[in-house]
This record gives sequence, structure tokens and C-alpha cells, in this order.
Amino acid sequence: MYTTCIFCNHPLQTNEVVEAFPVGRRLAFDAAKGRLWVVCRKCERWNLTPLEERWEAVETCEELFRGTRIRASSENIGLARHPEGLELVRIGEPLRPEFAAWRYGDQFGRRRRRAIVNWSAAGVGLAGGATLVGATGGALGMALAVYGVNAVNLWNGFRPTVYFRPKDGRLRWMNRRGAYATRIRPSYGTTPFGVHAKIGGVLKGTREWFGGEDALRVLRATLPKLNAFGGTGRLVQSAVSQIDHHGHAQGFLERVARLGEYHRYRGTPGYIVKLPKPTRLALEMALHEEDERRALEGELWRLEQAWREAEEIAGIADDLLLPEGTSGFLDRHSASDGDSPKAP
Repeated sequence: MYTTCIFCNHPLQTNEVVEAFPVGRRLAFDAAKGRLWVVCRKCERWNLTPLEERWEAVETCEELFRGTRIRASSENIGLARHPEGLELVRIGEPLRPEFAAWRYGDQFGRRRRRAIVNWSAAGVGLAGGATLVGATGGALGMALAVYGVNAVNLWNGFRPTVYFRPKDGRLRWMNRRGAYATRIRPSYGTTPFGVHAKIGGVLKGTREWFGGEDALRVLRATLPKLNAFGGTGRLVQSAVSQIDHHGHAQGFLERVARLGEYHRYRGTPGYIVKLPKPTRLALEMALHEEDERRALEGELWRLEQAWREAEEIAGIADDLLLPEGTSGFLDRHSASDGDSPKAP
């Protein structure tokens, strides 16, 4: 049973209500199709659960939903809150736009609110700091305050924030600047499209082409950064309509690769960050749907592999910028602390 989000590796929290599946504080389920998701309360993404862990939990969720008084329902989707704090999202047979509004509206809406709060806090902090140092240090103090904020922004732009592991097994990382340089192009080798990524390096790094499954891995890792500001409900609906026009996620992914030819930066085509915002949101949605389509068609090993990789990459990423030998030092001291007698 998995306990961390496959997308952000944040703990999925626990519940004491669904005995067969005590993971998550918001569960979404489709009793007719036997599907169960755990909604991460940090990134708001839906984590599809392995097949063997669903059936009994889905039945319990259905019983709990019917027995809960505090609920709101449309014709096809319902939301209920259990007295113990567990939230249940019941999926009937919704039309695609309605389902997407529930599934992605929270995710992109929360990102947008978080970005607004962060930028507002930064602005207030800068104004307050500038006022304080301006009053005490004049123009020099003001300049130092602005320099400090710029230094923080510079660090956030260069530090590793995106990690993925292609089929060759070697971990790759990108900073925010590298993520913004990611490009998508049609007909890469034998695959429908390829992704060009700027890997590692604080300043220059290296550039690599990825095709097939590796291209999807790059997109899964970088799109949350490119869509960090989320979107309004109207943008989400616009993104849904773009996918719906093509009937399935794979067709939309191939269209985006061709569309990238028309979005250039300094004469170079394919920059994802230059795509229209609804298209970038739709691209992230399409990747989610493509992953779940494979899982539901029997390729559950992909789901399990992705979960294991998320946990492994998070552990490696935590240690990536630590001085050499730090992990060994912590392990030795943790072991010694565990052997020491406890105080009465």
C-alpha cells in the first residue's frame, strides 16, 4: 500500500474510516468501474490505486457516502464530508467537462492561489524591508534589500527542482531555467514526438533528446513547473475542450508536438513555455489521462514502478546538494542515538 503522492512525494495522510484502505484524507471513487483515487492535499493530483487494493475500499466508500448527511451532489458527481474529516468524491457517469472540472479545478486553482499568496508575501516583505532599511540606512540600505530579494530569486532559478529517471537508469535533474528551456518536436526517430531538455548545470548544463516513454517522463516532471501559476475555472474548461476535440489524450499529445512548430523563442521552435496557457494545462491533463489509461488496461506495473521511482528520486534529491559524506555522518549518529538509553 502506497503512502506518498506519486507526483510530489508528499505524505498522503491517513484516515481511520476506511479500514481496507486507511490512506488519504480525500478519496475519489467510481463504484461502477471499480476505480479509487487518493487525492493529494498538497498538489491536488489524483493518485490511482492498484487494482488489488480497490474493491473492498470502494464498497466501503459507497456505504459511507450514502450514510453521510453533509454532501453536495450534481447529476453525476457528489462530494461528502465524513464526521471524522474524510472527504469522499463519488463519480457516477459524468460528462468529460464536469469530471475534469472536479478533478483538475482544485489542482490548478490551488496552484494559482498559492502563487498569488507567495508573490504577495514577497512584495509585502520587500516593501517592509525596504522601508525599514531605508529609514535606517538610506539609499544603501534600500539597495541591499532589493539585492537580497534578487539573490533569493536567482537561487530559486538555479537550484535543482525537477528530477526524472529515463530508461537508462541515470537520474537527471533540471533547475527552473532548464525547465523553461524544454522543447517538444514532432516525429523524433520512430516515436510520434520527442522532447529536448536542458539537463543539470547551474549555468549551461547539457542538452539531450528523449523519445517514447522517456519523453513522457520529462513532460511529467517539467509541466508542474511550467504550470506553476495554475489556472482559473475558465482556463480549465478551455483546456478540457482542447483534449475533448481529439477524443483521446494520445492524439492531443501528438497535436501539441506539431503545434510547437509555430511557437518560437528567438527563432527556435517548440518551446513548451511559449504555448498558450490553456494548451499547457491540457498537456498536463492529457499526460495524467494517458497514464491512467495504461494502468486501467492492465499495465499496473507502470503505476507501481512510477510510485517506487517517486520515492527513490525524492531520497536522492534530498541528498543531492549536501556535502559529500553528510549522509554517512547522519546515519552513524542516528544509529548511535537509537542505541542510547532513554531518559526515564
